[in-house]
Amino acid sequence: MKKLVLVFICCFFATGAFAETKSFQLSLIPDIAIESRNTHIRGVSLNIWGENPQNGVALGIVNGSTGNSSGISLAWLANYAESYEGAQLAWIANYTSINLTGLQWAAFNYAERLHGLQLGFVNFAVTADKGVQIGFINIMRNTKVWFSNFPDEIAPVMPLINWRF
Repeated sequence: MKKLVLVFICCFFATGAFAETKSFQLSLIPDIAIESRNTHIRGVSLNIWGENPQNGVALGIVNGSTGNSSGISLAWLANYAESYEGAQLAWIANYTSINLTGLQWAAFNYAERLHGLQLGFVNFAVTADKGVQIGFINIMRNTKVWFSNFPDEIAPVMPLINWRF
């Protein structure tokens, strides 16, 4: 009986660790928001500066997406994410620390792993599975030799356009 009560108590406290899912978020900063930063948003986020795992539309000045997020993220200044699938659109910068599948459009774009399209003045991808970069400076670090595997990849650094397939 004691073991059963102990298991019940452990299960009760463990359920609080699972993040909830909500359909709307309004955020001034990550810690001053309708929902906590751990709440998964499946819907619309309106942010001055927001940071949630999300699937849907994030509109704001700075949008942060944690975990595996997807949708469209429209920011006046910047978007940042861990893994993002969809479109990140901002005036200044987009940053994805693990994986981007989709589109980044900003003055500066960074993806640790790119599978998609980057449009901006400076585009940087540490690795690119299948990716195209269009901008003034385009950098793909995992391309080591210039034009050695053309047309599948171009170069480590190129003006105007760079790709790797």
